[in-house]
Amino acid sequence: MLTKRIIPCLDVKNGRTVKGVNFLDLRDAGDPVELAEFYAKNGADELVFLDISATEERRKTLKNLVLRVAEKVNIPFTVGGGISSIEDVDILLKSGADKVSINSSAIKNPNLINLLSAKFGSQCIVVAIDAKQIKGKWKVHLVGGKIKTELNLFDWAKEVEQRGAGEILFTSMDNDGTKKGFANKALSKLSEDLQIPIIASGGAGNTLHFVDTFIKGKADAALAASVFHFKEINIMDLKQVLRNNKIPVRI
Repeated sequence: MLTKRIIPCLDVKNGRTVKGVNFLDLRDAGDPVELAEFYAKNGADELVFLDISATEERRKTLKNLVLRVAEKVNIPFTVGGGISSIEDVDILLKSGADKVSINSSAIKNPNLINLLSAKFGSQCIVVAIDAKQIKGKWKVHLVGGKIKTELNLFDWAKEVEQRGAGEILFTSMDNDGTKKGFANKALSKLSEDLQIPIIASGGAGNTLHFVDTFIKGKADAALAASVFHFKEINIMDLKQVLRNNKIPVRI
């Protein structure tokens, strides 16, 4: 059985790591390069960086951040935020990123997934999906959760897989920052519907939430932010809890 992965997520705005609740009310969580180095040395399996700043220099900012992080870490890291072309991906991978994450650009131009996976390999392409329940149906959202689409989460996830994505990062907007647990029912359906790995995101509040998302949600990896940034959960302690629950992890 493949080991389950623990992935700290660094949402970066104006060069700082931030964290909010339900995608709102952001607060400072520290320097992203320092946090990356800390996590790499203290049990994280991978890292995810999402540039949530809508600045004209986003590409330059991301490249510089990737270069600085690559010097400090020896674990895979994924970079996302404003990526919309082969050129964008080429710059980030050459700067040291191992994978890229696309979201809004994939919805606006689904063929981008095909192009990127053909050019760089599906293992490099993560499609992030932000969704929330509206009248009982999971609706996909754009632009950091600000714009609702009519896309259904499960239909879009299947299309993403068919177009060549290597992995899906699913964030439940309803659960994000609430610390009430992951959206395990939706995660379980995604895992049953798809062959590619599913990363669970949104809702981690304690170690048992991670146990539940791996067992009940059938997730391949679990991503969290504030519980790690603010030292509420130690990753090595978390992994011991997972191992005690017969969940395979790398220690």
